[in-house]
Amino acid sequence: MADYYKTIEKSSEGIFKEKGSKFLSFAYPVENEAEVNKYRTELKKKYHDARHHVYAFSIGTEKSIYRHSDDGEPANSSGPPVLGQIRSFGLNNVLIVVVRYFGGTKLGIPGLINAYKSAAFEALSNANIFLKSIEHELIIRFNYNDTNNVMNILKSHKAKILFKDYDNICTIKLLILKSGYQKLIKSLSTIQTIIIESG
Repeated sequence: MADYYKTIEKSSEGIFKEKGSKFLSFAYPVENEAEVNKYRTELKKKYHDARHHVYAFSIGTEKSIYRHSDDGEPANSSGPPVLGQIRSFGLNNVLIVVVRYFGGTKLGIPGLINAYKSAAFEALSNANIFLKSIEHELIIRFNYNDTNNVMNILKSHKAKILFKDYDNICTIKLLILKSGYQKLIKSLSTIQTIIIESG
């Protein structure tokens, strides 16, 4: 399973209500913190009259970055439960934002934990969860005379060709699954004319 991770296909939403308070939840697939900030800014603009915009995210498949914010709620009453749902579903590269409209009745710490957890759960329950492949992109250049050898190597390693240009110096852009990356590099390195660049 090192070549794949679980994430969501596209954004999804959920809602949870408790004692007049309304918790709107939004889940997004994200690749970096710039995307996290973009979605958070959009939601703050759209729901500017809400009291809290709690969020949590997980980015990365090896050294994952996990962050969360209670955004003014009592410490650890909201951000951690949201992050807990991302972990419970076993997801990576996901952001969840829960927007709270206060209903006039305080929920207490246990009530807040349950509400934020439930709202996050609703957003993820409505998402299409799938396995996404972890691939490395490579650009290789080589003499035309080596084309057959190169193509045989790429075929045997099941590389996915994105672009190819055959000239005196040929260029191929390709994707290879994470587990096959080093093996492919080793095989290609046996061809004297080859130049290997990361994509």
